[in-house]
Amino acid sequence: MRPLHPIDFIFLSLEKRQQPMHVGVLFLFQIPEHAPTTFIQDLVADIRNNKTPPVPPFNNQLSGLFWDEDQEFDIDHHFRHIALPKPGRIRELLVYVSQEHSTLIDRAKPMWSCHIIEGLEDNRFAMYFKIHHSVVDGIAGMRLVQKSFSTEPNDQHIVPPWCVQQIPSSKPPKGAKISRIKKIMGGIKSQIDATPKVAEELFHALTKERGKNPDYISSFQAPSSILNQRVSSSRRFAAQSFELSRLKDISKSLQVTLNDVVLAICSGALREYLRSQDALPKKPLIAMVPASIRDDDSDVSNRITMILANLGTHKSNPLERLAIIQRSMQNAKQRFKRMTPLQILNYSALVYGPAGFNILTGALPNRQSFNIVISNVPGPKEPLYWNGARLEALYPASIVLDGQALNITMTSYQDKLEVGLTGCRNALPKMQNLLTFLEEEIQRFEQVIQHKKITNTATIVDATTSRQKAKKSVSTQTVIDLSAATD
Repeated sequence: MRPLHPIDFIFLSLEKRQQPMHVGVLFLFQIPEHAPTTFIQDLVADIRNNKTPPVPPFNNQLSGLFWDEDQEFDIDHHFRHIALPKPGRIRELLVYVSQEHSTLIDRAKPMWSCHIIEGLEDNRFAMYFKIHHSVVDGIAGMRLVQKSFSTEPNDQHIVPPWCVQQIPSSKPPKGAKISRIKKIMGGIKSQIDATPKVAEELFHALTKERGKNPDYISSFQAPSSILNQRVSSSRRFAAQSFELSRLKDISKSLQVTLNDVVLAICSGALREYLRSQDALPKKPLIAMVPASIRDDDSDVSNRITMILANLGTHKSNPLERLAIIQRSMQNAKQRFKRMTPLQILNYSALVYGPAGFNILTGALPNRQSFNIVISNVPGPKEPLYWNGARLEALYPASIVLDGQALNITMTSYQDKLEVGLTGCRNALPKMQNLLTFLEEEIQRFEQVIQHKKITNTATIVDATTSRQKAKKSVSTQTVIDLSAATD
């Protein structure tokens, strides 16, 4: 048995019918060129007939405040095979994923499900996988993905994402109870040791930053907006890929981090969307940006904190918005650099605890610590394959909450930025237009850097011309002076 991490417990506590607390990912595969017509049927049959037992966290069943092993694992409870109605466009696929992402996961079993979806146009199929956020965070989930697929196109060995090759021992090692007690006592000691530094940083934030640092973001300074309504159980999922090289060019040209550019593009898209709904607040939107503090190679549980970023949506100039974002992110990063992962977790629990309590209880419906969650998870850099089928794209789907009707989650894959938008269908009309606004904002930054290059080139040309004129003037003056001397 593995005890629940405090963050795992929070994700479980937040769940209710209109507020499912699972995350998901939509994979798009290209069927191999010379594959038989029964390729998908064979794939599904191999998955169902696979005798390899599931491994943690896929065999973890909730038992009070612990994760226990499911002794009656039933693949039919978790695995689905469906076909889209013709013509099998991305539109029909996203409608299906939106519907499935709206439903709760059964807590009586390991909390995940997998859907193989055939009938897609252009000789493709999809897999939609969802898992409760109490089981994994974004980084852990991405590690599980990378372990599930192959980097070799000719690797035909079927390995379902929830299986491995060796059966883990079900018997606890000798002295396991004593080790568990030692671990618990060590955890208590670590918490006590972390307290002085946490108190120091909290005092510093409240006395030296609050009210004095213009980039300091307090717990409840986010403005009211249409993004912060109570949500229904109905979800809308929209997704699109963007060339990562375009964002890297912007990052390099403007000498900011890639993550700053991603936030700035989201900021501009949100600004345009809210303007289109005549609902842009006068004060800037605040984004909650999850940050991993995982310092090991594990792929279970949650090891994340949050950074509050000022999106500068009150500014029309994209460079001004970018500067505001960069300063607010840097401010938080500098604070966290002074702390260990455990100290960061404790600090975040104290500072953002009231926000979590507000989300849990709805005590202050008109006050929020942030307007939106924007998450960027690094993904695989190499092309991946599953039984010879090439993975074309993977789109993350995340959580929306009461008071947080929209979530933007991104991941990278090879040379692309994969964007997944998850929103409350009832609260946000035409949410999918955000994808268009994201593209327009990228183009806006590209125009800025192109103008910068032209200006710099013109400056260099002007400087070169001035130097040449000056040199010519000096040479002429020298000739005149020498002529005068000869006379």
